[in-house]
Amino acid sequence: MTTAALEKLDIRDIEAFLYREADCLDRTDLDAWIELYAEDGSYWMPVTPDQPDPFTHISLFYDDRLLMEIRRINFTQDASSLIYAVRSSHIIGNVRIKSWDGEIAEVTSNFHAAFFYRGEQTLYAGRYTHTLRKNGDSWLIQRKRVDILNADQPLKSLVLYL
Repeated sequence: MTTAALEKLDIRDIEAFLYREADCLDRTDLDAWIELYAEDGSYWMPVTPDQPDPFTHISLFYDDRLLMEIRRINFTQDASSLIYAVRSSHIIGNVRIKSWDGEIAEVTSNFHAAFFYRGEQTLYAGRYTHTLRKNGDSWLIQRKRVDILNADQPLKSLVLYL
């Protein structure tokens, strides 16, 4: 990544975009959230920290845009699991630009996400890796990888996206 390329990329714009995504999740606005994804976008949560890909290994989940749409629709329906409200609070920090070629940026960040569901609060923490594609004055998520610290341990049901 050259100095000239970095000068044309403002990390504050990327941070604002990541905060907007977290806000959509915290408000449970999956309609707005899914619009942040490219048509070929994907959302991946590996089982192991160094898992190289979602295709030759088991994952907690790997959703392409179609599966994200299905989950969004199911979440807005009257599913019995959703009788209880899902509330969350995401905190994102340590945002770093790993690469930038003028169109695609790979960005890592740390996160803490607290969820309150069925009278119980659960905390998740880990690292995000976003592959972002420039879209006019904003960004689209081409790929999001969520490495939670305890992915290789027994987990409760994940009701919503992290």
